[in-house]
Amino acid sequence: MKKHQGRIIAGGCLLAAFVLVVVARQSGQASAAPAPLPPASTDTVAINAEQAKQVHVTDVTRRDFSPHVEAVGYVDFNQDRLAQVSSPYAGRVSEVFAKAGDTVTRGQPLFAVDSPDLAQAEGTLVSAAAARAQTTAALERAKGMAQVQANAPRDLEQAIADQQTAEGNYQAARRALSIFNKSDAEIDHMAATHHVDGELRITSPIAGQVTARNVAPGDLVQPGNTPVPFTVSDGQGLWLVANVAEADAPQVQVGQPLVATLPALPNQPIHARVDYVGSSSDAATHRVLLRSVLHDAPAALRPQMLADFSITTAAPTRHDAVPVDAVVREGTGAMVVFTTTDGLHFTRHPVQLGPMQDGYYPVLSGLPSNQRIAAEGALFLSNALALQSQ
Repeated sequence: MKKHQGRIIAGGCLLAAFVLVVVARQSGQASAAPAPLPPASTDTVAINAEQAKQVHVTDVTRRDFSPHVEAVGYVDFNQDRLAQVSSPYAGRVSEVFAKAGDTVTRGQPLFAVDSPDLAQAEGTLVSAAAARAQTTAALERAKGMAQVQANAPRDLEQAIADQQTAEGNYQAARRALSIFNKSDAEIDHMAATHHVDGELRITSPIAGQVTARNVAPGDLVQPGNTPVPFTVSDGQGLWLVANVAEADAPQVQVGQPLVATLPALPNQPIHARVDYVGSSSDAATHRVLLRSVLHDAPAALRPQMLADFSITTAAPTRHDAVPVDAVVREGTGAMVVFTTTDGLHFTRHPVQLGPMQDGYYPVLSGLPSNQRIAAEGALFLSNALALQSQ
C-alpha cells in the first residue's frame, strides 16, 4: 500500500514538472515574438538605390507665366485689299485675257462675255440715236416753216415734244450702257456706226496680281456664281484669322499681342497684335472671330495655311514652376507632385496648377517652398505608392 502511494506521488511530481516546462517555453516564445509594425504612410514611398536611377530629381524653379488664350485659325488675303471680279450680267465667256499669277493694272480687261443684256442695251441706243436724229431734223423743218407761217402752231409744238422725248430716250440709253463700263467714246462710236456686238469686257478694279482664275472660254457666267471668275490682290499684307471659343472671347481685346505658329513654318513663329475682335459669335461654331494684319509678312507665308494662336491677355505673373513630367494625374482627377530630400524617400503633394506654358505648369498652391521634386519617374512613384497602400 505504501509502495502504491509512493508511485502516485512520484507521477504527480513528474506531471507538474512537465506542465511547468511547457508553460515556460510558451512564455519564452511569446516574449520573443516581434511587436506589430505601424501602418505604412499613405503619402510617402521609399525606393532603393537601383530604383532611384529611374527617377530624375530636380529643383523647383521660378518662372514668369503670361495669361493667354489658345485658338486655331488660318492665314487669309487682306480682304480690304482684295477684289473679286465677276460679270454683272449673265452671258457666255468669249475670251480670257489673264491667268493666275499675272500682274494687272487698274482697268485692264480680264475676260469678255457675250451678254444678251448688253446687246439689248446697245440696240436700244442705236434706235434712240436714230429717233433723236429724225426728230431733231423734223424740229428744224417745223421751225423753218413756222417762220414763213407755212404750218400750224400745233405742228411746231408736236415736233418739239417728239424731239424732247427722243432726246430723253437717247440719254437714258447712254446711261444704261455706262453701267456696262462703256466709255463715252465707245458709246459715241456705237451711235454713229450703228454697230451692235454685245461683248462685255470685264476689267480689274485694282492694280495687283491675279491670285485665282476660275473661268475659261465657253463658260456661262452670271452674277452671284461661286467661285468668282477672277480674284485680284494688291499684295499689301495678309490677315491672320483666329476663331476664339465663346468662353475665352471676353478676355481678348484689340491691341493684345499674339503669336501664330504654323505647321508649314514650325521654326518661324509670327508675332503680331490683335487688330479686330468680332462683335458677335458664329451661330454654327459658337466662336468669335479675331484678326491681325501682317503688313510685312514672311515670304513663305501663303493664304489658307493653318495656324495655332496664343493671345496674351494680361501681364505676366511669377510662380513656382514644375515640368510637365513631374505632374501625375490620379484616377480621382487630383494633380500630384512628389518631393524628396534624399532621393530615396518621396512625399506626395496634391497641388493646384495653372495652364501649362512652354512645358511647365505654374503651381498656385499645395507645394511647400524650397523643395526638390521628382521629374521623370514621377508616374513610377505614384504606382509604387498605390501598391504600398494595398
